[in-house]
Amino acid sequence: MQVDQPTTHTSSQRRRIIVASFIGTAIEFYDFYIYGTAAALVFGRLFFPSFSSTAGTLAALATFAVGFVARPLGALLFGHWGDRLGRKSMLIASLLIMGGSTVAVGFVPTFEVWGVWAPITLVVVRFLQGVGLGGEWGGAVLMATEHAPEGKRGLYSAFPQLGPAVGFIIGNLFFLILNSTMSAEAFLSYGWRIPFLASAVLLAVGYYIRIKVAETPVFEAAMEKQERSKVPLLDLLRFQPKVLVLATLSFILAHTLFYTVTTFCLSYGTSVLGVSRTSMLLSALVAAAVMGVATLYFAVASDRLGRRRVCIVAAVAAAVWAFPMFWLIDTTSGPLITIALVGGLLCFAMLYGPMGAFLPELFRVRFRYSGSSLAYSAAGIVGGGISPLVATDLLATTGTSWPVSAYLVAIALICLFALLGLPETKEDDFPDGLVSSDTVGESEATR
Repeated sequence: MQVDQPTTHTSSQRRRIIVASFIGTAIEFYDFYIYGTAAALVFGRLFFPSFSSTAGTLAALATFAVGFVARPLGALLFGHWGDRLGRKSMLIASLLIMGGSTVAVGFVPTFEVWGVWAPITLVVVRFLQGVGLGGEWGGAVLMATEHAPEGKRGLYSAFPQLGPAVGFIIGNLFFLILNSTMSAEAFLSYGWRIPFLASAVLLAVGYYIRIKVAETPVFEAAMEKQERSKVPLLDLLRFQPKVLVLATLSFILAHTLFYTVTTFCLSYGTSVLGVSRTSMLLSALVAAAVMGVATLYFAVASDRLGRRRVCIVAAVAAAVWAFPMFWLIDTTSGPLITIALVGGLLCFAMLYGPMGAFLPELFRVRFRYSGSSLAYSAAGIVGGGISPLVATDLLATTGTSWPVSAYLVAIALICLFALLGLPETKEDDFPDGLVSSDTVGESEATR
């Protein structure tokens, strides 16, 4: 079956698509990452003051992990209605849930004021953050790729993929400025709340931009042909279970790399090695800026070289870099720490850049939102939610960083084997979705 897909847009339409797909992920990853930074820096003391330093950090990172556990729920919820009602409405809803929850974090009283209700409330709003982001990524990449001209899906998907770099840079610049202009007591008292409250402004901007974007032509064409799935999740599990499992396993490494570098390493450098907070944040900012450029480069390169090939090289590179990264960090030298973090996030960008087009291409249009969102979010439970906890526990148990490096190598090998089981997709018929041994025949799948 062939579905006609528009391959040209006016310059204003292209700009609107690009900005709408980018702005939401930038805002929502800003929201998500400022929580991670605050969890690494201050939440242990503010919400778990009776714990030891290590136990407090673990407890704070556990609240961070709650957001990743909630992501699959958001993926199922927004994926279901996104496949039935359209991409645009779900993107707006996910933005509002995520942004509102982030602003709410800025108002949560500390343990000293509210007792046990403080960490409980923190967990609840963190859970809602995860639900919102669970629906955001899949919808944003579909908004970009389903508008993309033929042969440029990697390029178009790169813009929502820039969200993590931009969101991380803005969030950490915020913390860096506050850390440099406020006393430690003032920052601990109220300064950490400012980035969360400022999210209200970003939320308003993102809503205004997204409300003006049209539904994707691929989804509209599918609906015209009555290809709406009654229960997208069931169709996904019936027709492409193997693809879903392999896609999920292939994405765990991206989450693991990013949150190990940006959350665990920040806590490790400041709490264990005694590196100043300012120095660690500056190194992370440089690495994130390089990551943003590299994400765009590797996404575009995947249009020419293939998604799978670039991702395989990324998995191998991550395994090779795992030990040198921590050797450099352990020197406590600012320049060497920067090199370590840049290398880690370059491996991330090499994998993450092509994934914006790769995951949607793996699934049929009738359950594409559900498939790509669920694979992304389920991978986040291990890679983003559990990995910082595992790394912190390994460090506390052994007193050295080499087990953390070994853990990264193991995750990289899992990613590599999963990628070897997936096909190349850049030349596949995108309106129909991937047709592989894991799908059914044309007539059965679309009846």
